[in-house]
Amino acid sequence: MAKIIPFKAGYCTHIACMAMRGSGFNVCQFPARAWLIEVDGYRWLWDTGYADYFKQYTQKGIFKLYQKTTPVYLNQGESLKEQFNVLGIDLASIQHVIISHFHGDHIAGLRDFTHSRFICSQLGWQTVKPLRGFFALKQGFVPSLIPTDFEQRVSFIEQFERCTLAPELSPFTYGYILPNSKKQVILVPLPGHAAGHIGAFILTDNGWTLLASDAAWVKANYKELKKPSRLANLIMSDSQAYYSTLNQLHQLSYHPDVTIYLSHEGEE
Repeated sequence: MAKIIPFKAGYCTHIACMAMRGSGFNVCQFPARAWLIEVDGYRWLWDTGYADYFKQYTQKGIFKLYQKTTPVYLNQGESLKEQFNVLGIDLASIQHVIISHFHGDHIAGLRDFTHSRFICSQLGWQTVKPLRGFFALKQGFVPSLIPTDFEQRVSFIEQFERCTLAPELSPFTYGYILPNSKKQVILVPLPGHAAGHIGAFILTDNGWTLLASDAAWVKANYKELKKPSRLANLIMSDSQAYYSTLNQLHQLSYHPDVTIYLSHEGEE
């Protein structure tokens, strides 16, 4: 079965009520999580968290607002490149980096993976590709974080084999089989938060795990259907689709053998 190893690569801060209405104005940490996925020696990285490139490319111009609105903290040794070096994980051993969506806290380390290919939603990439300046900032996208040869190294999930999901994963019904994963990793659209936003169902020894990315920010969003701030709707690509996905996660959470992980939930 597939193995998943969690990582945390820095964090940003924001007021709690942005993630969940009524939770106050105290400033909370939102960790930037990534996961290493392994199936029989084949390795994929799910997102990258923060890296020094984020600070480098948000120091001037309109992108300074990104750093101002969500202050980022990345200590020495916390980038995935540094963590992998300590653990003896060769970056070249990561065959693919899977991008859940193109917000800066999920793609800031892409430039470190010079030997890897990339996987994402075609809708997501085609939406952000032309964006610059204010329009990029509004979508949480920093164009300079994208490697210059990105399009020569990317594959789109829509090109993969489509499959029907197991009944225990309802109400989700279909997904795309990740090549070389022996059908143990299935990529699924989780629309709303960002254009082309995706998650992954992963079959482990403990059952199915869903990497739900930013389909919710805290567990209470989907477990208790406590919504984020109305202001959060302004940065969503489709707020109606977001709440539909949130309802699907709510239904999925009743399945006892399915574990849901979010990219920014706090420490357990």
